[in-house]
This record gives sequence, structure tokens and C-alpha cells, in this order.
Amino acid sequence: MALLRAVVSSVLLSRVLLALVLDLDDSFKDSRMEDVWLVDFYAPWCGYCKKLEPVWEEVGAELSRSGSPVRVGKMDATAYSGMASEFGVRGYPTIKLLKGDLAYNYKGPRTKDDIIEFANRVAGPAVRALPSRQMFEHVLKRHSVLFLYVGGESPLKEKYIEVASELIVYTYFFSASEEVLTEAVVLPELPSVVVFKDASFFTYDEYEDGSLSSWVNRERFQSYLQIDGFTLYELGETGKLVAIAVTDDKDQSDHSSRLKGLIQRVATEHREQFNRDFQFGHMSGNDYINSLIMGEVSIPSIIILNTSNEQYFLPAEPVEDLQQMLQFFSSVLDGSAPAYGGDGIFQRIKRVAYDARSTIMSVFRSSPLLGCFLFGLPLGVISLMCYGICTAESDDGTEDLELMKAEEEEEEEERLTERTEEEEEQTDRTAEEELTESGVVCVAPPSASGAERVDELWQCVLTVTLTCVSVLHHVSPVNVRAAN
Repeated sequence: MALLRAVVSSVLLSRVLLALVLDLDDSFKDSRMEDVWLVDFYAPWCGYCKKLEPVWEEVGAELSRSGSPVRVGKMDATAYSGMASEFGVRGYPTIKLLKGDLAYNYKGPRTKDDIIEFANRVAGPAVRALPSRQMFEHVLKRHSVLFLYVGGESPLKEKYIEVASELIVYTYFFSASEEVLTEAVVLPELPSVVVFKDASFFTYDEYEDGSLSSWVNRERFQSYLQIDGFTLYELGETGKLVAIAVTDDKDQSDHSSRLKGLIQRVATEHREQFNRDFQFGHMSGNDYINSLIMGEVSIPSIIILNTSNEQYFLPAEPVEDLQQMLQFFSSVLDGSAPAYGGDGIFQRIKRVAYDARSTIMSVFRSSPLLGCFLFGLPLGVISLMCYGICTAESDDGTEDLELMKAEEEEEEEERLTERTEEEEEQTDRTAEEELTESGVVCVAPPSASGAERVDELWQCVLTVTLTCVSVLHHVSPVNVRAAN
């Protein structure tokens, strides 16, 4: 009985969660402007989409329970491809927050807390006002990185609001008056834009830092943080090189701890020298890095990645102290450190082959039978097709063969005929020569003209006639009798 109650409760809870996530169709195009929507564009056959499904149900339930204005839905992008194309869906799953005419992509970890934090941040105003010091201290404790505009109305504030509307998907933006700040925050001038992170704050300087948008994009991460596959390329979008200490969190050896400590010291103690060009962090395990560089890095080690062109840098020798670490970073900046990898044509070909091999190996490791079916069956079919094509004789081929045989027979007959004619001509020439030698036949010279040949022919005929008459005269019965 208790088991039955548990099953019924589970089914009811599942239905409630599903009711909080709406299935969307083409009519969504006309109704979406009325609310803020968080939408999962999925494909029924996508494994990652199926893995996200229970998380998505929890997101819908949590946002509904907390009174969030964000409505949660999902759309089959294969069934409603027109809508998916309109929203720029290129892969599955794709998570977007739709707010009026704006559409914000979510690229972070697919966990409930991260997705909800993204939805609440983007659904609210781009710039949130802090009316009191208490609120200011509260947001400092809550957020690891935040941007703050301090001052009254100004062109800088207008620019700040514009940048916040563009980059709200990445971080939080606030505004406050100078009175709200604590005594520890002393600004060189007003108005100012300040970033609070790493237990400190840094002020935007238009002359040194360039555009406000570029500066916010570079400063939206902590100077040193833990990196994974989701955050790596977001770090690369800042335009910085990503310096990573590749370690094993389970390995508490002195060497691993020393490398993490050294790279963290570079990030904090040498910020002025390297912060503009490098983002620092550590990553547990080397599997992701190995697949990225199509090679293998040891644990622990230091690697610097350029995600814009897929180049990477490795120290020439093991890094043992801070001085060696600083020299390595300086050599990367001045171009003396050798760069590996890249996005050239040969690297792209290598990437295709590597990805194909990795996919096949992962399938066979996880399910050998499935791997044999997926790859063995197509290869077998292709092999049979190739064998059939190579061994089959078409009707056209047979006709061509018969035609060739007939032509060969005709040529052979012609050759025999020519040979027979040549032999006959040779026999005739021999006879003529014998007759010529005996004075019976005359042969016209080759250089004679047509008229001359006719005259010579008549002469030959006349000569032959006279010769015959003479011979007949000698052998006639009258002469024979006279001789007797």
C-alpha cells in the first residue's frame, strides 16, 4: 500500500511539474511578446535534450514557486523548424530567454541553479538601483563579480545602460549614489564605473581601457577561477589568453598545490602586467584539454590556450618557481614562446579525423554491440555494393566486347586479303620480270606520264604480237614439214 501511494504521488508530482513547463507551437509567435519566456528548443532524438528534461521541469517548478515573472516552455525544433530558424536555433538543446524583441542565449552549465540565476538576472532591469548602503553590502556578499555606476545623469550613464542591456547575460549591473558606498571605496572622480571582484575594486579609465563594452567584457570574470568546458570558451570570448593549471583535485601533492598557487599569485600580484592579456584559472583533470589539443598534457602542468585560433603554449621546462612562471608568460606575450596547434587546413583535417576516432572509440567503450551495429553494418553494406559494382558486367560492356571482337575479325580478314593480294602481285611481278627478260614483256618506267604509258603499252602489245607470230611461224606445220 505504501509503495502504491509513493508511485501515485510520484506520478502526480510529475504531472504538476510538466504543467509548469508549457509545450509551445506556432501560436507562440503571436503570444510571446506578452511575457518573459525561458524556452528550451529541443529535438526528440537528442540525448543531451533528454538529459536536460528533468532539470527543465525543476526549473519551471522553482520559478513558478518563487513568483518569478519568467514563464518556462519548450518547443520541438524539428516539428516547428520555421520558428526555430527565426530564433536562430542551430543546435540542440538551445536555451533562450525572450524579452520583448530581444533574445538572449544561455551558454552556461545546464544545472537548475545556474539556469534559474540566469533567468532572474536577465528578466529584470538591465541596471538595478541600490538605494541604501545595506543593499550595497548585500549585493557585494551575494555576487562574486558586479559592475556599479556611481554618479548622476551623464553621457557615461547612458553608455553604461546600453552596455548593460547587451551584456546582462553575463553579469550584474547596478547603479548608486556616492553616499551608498562604504568608506573603503574611494573613487578618483565622479561619475565612475567600477567593477567589484577579488575582494577589491577597479575603476574604468576610458583613456587606458578603451571602450566601456570591451572593458566590461574583459573584467566580467574573477581574475582566478575554476574552469570547465562551459566556462573555457566564455573566457575566450573576453579576447584574453586562458592560462590554466591542469591538476587533479584528488591529488594533494606539493607540486600540484605549488602550480595552482603560482598561477594564482600571477593573477593577483601581477595584475597590472598580465590582467589585460590573460585570464587565469585551474582545471581538474586533463581529458578536456587533451581532446582540445589532440594530444596529452601531464598532470600537473601549465598550458596557455588561445581559443580564437586554437593555438596553445607549453613551458619549455617544468615550472618550479614564480620567476619561471613570469618568464613563461612574458615569452608568450613577446612571441618568443613556440605556438602549437592552430586552425590551419592540416589541423582542421586532423581535427575531423581525431573527432571521428574519438566518437567511434567512445561508442565502442560504452556499448560494443551498439558500436558494431552502427559502424559494422554500414561498412558491410558499402563493401557489398563496391564488390557488386566491380564484378558486375553491364549489357553495354558485353555489346562493346562483341563489337571489338567483330572489328578484330574484320581487321584480320583485311590483313589476310592484303597479304594474298601482295603475294599475287609478287607472283605477277616475278612473271613479268621473266617475260621481260625473255623479251616478251616491257615494263614502263615509273616516271612515265599517262600518255607515254599508253604508247608504251601499245608498243608492248605490238612487240608481243610480232613475237608470237614469229614463234608461230617457226613451229607451224608447213615449216616443220619443210625442215623434214
